[in-house]
Amino acid sequence: MNKDINFDFGRQNRIGIIEAIWGEHKNVDQLKKICEKVLYKNELVFITRINFDKAKLILETYKNAKFYSEASCLIIGKTLKKLTTNKKVAIVAGGTSDLSVSLEAKLALEVHGIACKTFIDVGVAGIHRLFDNLEDINKFDVIIVCAGMEGALATVLGGLLPQPIIAVPVSVGYGVSKDGFAALNSMLSSCAPGISVMNIDNGYGAAMAALRIIKNF
Repeated sequence: MNKDINFDFGRQNRIGIIEAIWGEHKNVDQLKKICEKVLYKNELVFITRINFDKAKLILETYKNAKFYSEASCLIIGKTLKKLTTNKKVAIVAGGTSDLSVSLEAKLALEVHGIACKTFIDVGVAGIHRLFDNLEDINKFDVIIVCAGMEGALATVLGGLLPQPIIAVPVSVGYGVSKDGFAALNSMLSSCAPGISVMNIDNGYGAAMAALRIIKNF
């Protein structure tokens, strides 16, 4: 076993959250060593931001691994301590371009035992699409909103529905909006009071914020 990897095995017992493995800036050898250590402890492997090339090599080693390409996530094993709750999370996305961040949030919630549903392509550019789904979205206990461009979707929902809203700026859009900073600043400046805002593209962080809320309902 590799003694240099200090994985936080006590995190779930301490705060109810599984430690995710950041895949983007780790090489395959590092990821395999972490997987080995986590699986040795019979814990779930949940890797975020992993690309196809890295995932392919992990899949060759661990036949029971599953790669979710649209979410850029890889999972090995099952969560042994899922949360028992009837609370549900809606994940609302402005467009298909926000899908990767939305699905990252969805997977992160599901491995913890949280029921959730995605509502995709309901952005303010065609606001009738949002209104068509508003009644269904209102049935959920927490709402995660993923949006790029100017990120107005979170404010609109914040003005219409009373649930906790977690906004995630997404790095899509033309010109000044392409890296997500326009959406981030818009969400931080929202005139709808009480909206929480994550960092750019942080679907996992939004899921964990929703989990903390649900655990304390």
